[in-house]
Amino acid sequence: MITIVGPTASGKTAVATRLAYRLGSEVISADSRQVYRGMDLGTGKDLSEYQVEGISIPYHLIDIMPAGARYSLYAYQHDFHRVYADLRLRDITTPILCGGTGMYVEAVLRGYHLPDVPPNEPLRRDLSGLSLEELRHRLEAYGPLHNKTDVDSTQRAIRAIEIAEHIRQQRAEGVEQTEFAPIESLIICLDLDRETRRARISQRLRSRLDDGMITEVEGLLASGVSAEDLIYYGLEYKWLTQYVIGQISYEEMFQGLETAIHQFAKRQMTWFRGMERRGHRIHYVDALLPLEDKADQILELHTHWLQGTGR
Repeated sequence: MITIVGPTASGKTAVATRLAYRLGSEVISADSRQVYRGMDLGTGKDLSEYQVEGISIPYHLIDIMPAGARYSLYAYQHDFHRVYADLRLRDITTPILCGGTGMYVEAVLRGYHLPDVPPNEPLRRDLSGLSLEELRHRLEAYGPLHNKTDVDSTQRAIRAIEIAEHIRQQRAEGVEQTEFAPIESLIICLDLDRETRRARISQRLRSRLDDGMITEVEGLLASGVSAEDLIYYGLEYKWLTQYVIGQISYEEMFQGLETAIHQFAKRQMTWFRGMERRGHRIHYVDALLPLEDKADQILELHTHWLQGTGR
């Protein structure tokens, strides 16, 4: 498998689909919000990029859940392995895993033990009065298992702590968790310098607002998705919903969201560098290279990687 990671606005989808085109492969998404239908601009699905040289590149784990639903790492791990097994049965020998949700990527590459965690109402009540920063500190006490790139709302942070506490209790009681085997993969990170990354993020935000991201959020609210549910998803949906329902001004929305996305991209890179400390070898490729040059470089790395693994 080839895994493409990188911060938001680094061009992951274009690289993944170009590789899939050249290898006759398919793309598996590793994005915690692209699973939701109708949440397109805000999650950066860029579905037009799945058309390469007139060929439709098959993709998986995008648009599999209704907006307003909850989707978990546990569900993603099981859905990923269902898709992965199907691809192998169809002789798709080099699936392309692509996304910026580091926890999703690492969960499948390392074969995390993950339980299906029920709600813990007493714990939720205990945590309900804490600030987001306090919740993040509480989560950090459980160790490196949890993906801080997704913890940008109190609801998400409380859920992450709930999962962490459940795992801690299960381990203390000696309860075995379901485990999938680790997957060997060439890992590529598309690398951008800080200033270029920030410029790209700001430009993309303006473009998506021009393309109708506010209208998208208005449509989701009109369809019956609650403001609370949209705010739960964080980033674009949190800030745009607050603007649409009149809690903040347009300027407050834009500045707050722009800052939040910059911070999110920084946390993504922190997570990927953490993966290296946890034993993953990551190859960095210049995100500013022409698309074909990036594909050539990655395929050359893949050839060497296959030789090194004895395949």
